[in-house]
Amino acid sequence: MYAIVEIAGQQFKVSKDLKVYVNRLTNEEGSKVTFDKVLLLDDNGTITLGAPAIEGASVEAKVLQHLKGDKVIIFKKKRRKGYKKRNGHRQYLTQIVIEGITGVGAKKAAPKKAAAETTEEVEAPKKKVAKAKKEDTQE
Repeated sequence: MYAIVEIAGQQFKVSKDLKVYVNRLTNEEGSKVTFDKVLLLDDNGTITLGAPAIEGASVEAKVLQHLKGDKVIIFKKKRRKGYKKRNGHRQYLTQIVIEGITGVGAKKAAPKKAAAETTEEVEAPKKKVAKAKKEDTQE
């Protein structure tokens, strides 16, 4: 079972017992967090899509630690002008572990074969109506 969930403005594919680094959360270390914005849910091949999120579905996680990411160097230079700028950045991150995924009251995605059958059923009555209109105009 896995889910695609939006955490701190980014989307992550998560499953149970997975450790994930996300942008800094305000929760304390050791506290539990619940994410309600589940966009997709897969339960052993049964895929459920949200529009935009699945109502009643949630992902529970535990905050392990707050840390800083690797240093990224930003270097700007303009040739023959003597212009050089060097800057660095370290992103503030939070490491979380996914404890569970729950999906309640979710709508199931229709299989492709069923979608094709419904389009044929919709097209069939239109043809009958078109034939009836032609007969009325000929009389």
